[in-house]
Amino acid sequence: MTKEEKKEYGKKEIVIPGEEIEAASDSLPGDWTMKSNDKIIATRLGVVERVDNLVKVIPISGVYIPRRGNTVIGEVKDLTMNGWIIDIKAPYQSFLTLKECPMFINDYEMEGVFGVGDLIFAKIFSVKRKAIDLTIRSREFGKIKEGLIVEVNSHRVPRVIGKEGSMVKIIKTETGCDITVSQNGLIWIKGKSVEEELFAKRAVEFVIENTTTSGLTEQVEKWLRENKPAELKSKSKETKEETE
Repeated sequence: MTKEEKKEYGKKEIVIPGEEIEAASDSLPGDWTMKSNDKIIATRLGVVERVDNLVKVIPISGVYIPRRGNTVIGEVKDLTMNGWIIDIKAPYQSFLTLKECPMFINDYEMEGVFGVGDLIFAKIFSVKRKAIDLTIRSREFGKIKEGLIVEVNSHRVPRVIGKEGSMVKIIKTETGCDITVSQNGLIWIKGKSVEEELFAKRAVEFVIENTTTSGLTEQVEKWLRENKPAELKSKSKETKEETE
């Protein structure tokens, strides 16, 4: 694929590592870019995004890189004397200690709180060499007891969220679901019915399949209107009439 073909693909500018994006005279290098010889160079395969004078690349593939402050969804893999080993799809496993829970838990109660195979929503509060520490000391965090999980590449999370949360807000509104997008690529969808949850899942998958497409927000809005199941349309109409 030539440089011109890459930049026309999906009407988005796609770059490869080492490729020149633009002159650095009027722009600053952002995520996954670097400045070299007065040029801004891509360091990852991805989509170019410009915000004011900042140029960055949104990777379209790669392993999740944990960062302090990220919210993540993980699976309990094992229990120790003072906490749980959690898989958050990072290069190495993370750890949730008893002291990072919002309530006091005796060691003999641990399995009843979080057992092997359970999914939890948590926050990364520390990242060290081969060590990730989690916390759930907030009301929003804890065990995921209902809904469904959709897994995407973590580098595509920004597209699912959208600018200032616009994309996920549209999907929430049109599907009636609560949607929690974690930075490690696991998305928690919780609706009032299975039909709502499955429709929201399809919408998220549509976003992922069209990550590099220009005008994606408008396309998603159109897709949601055209593909909304009849039973959900009738529910939306009834809800609207009740509020008027």
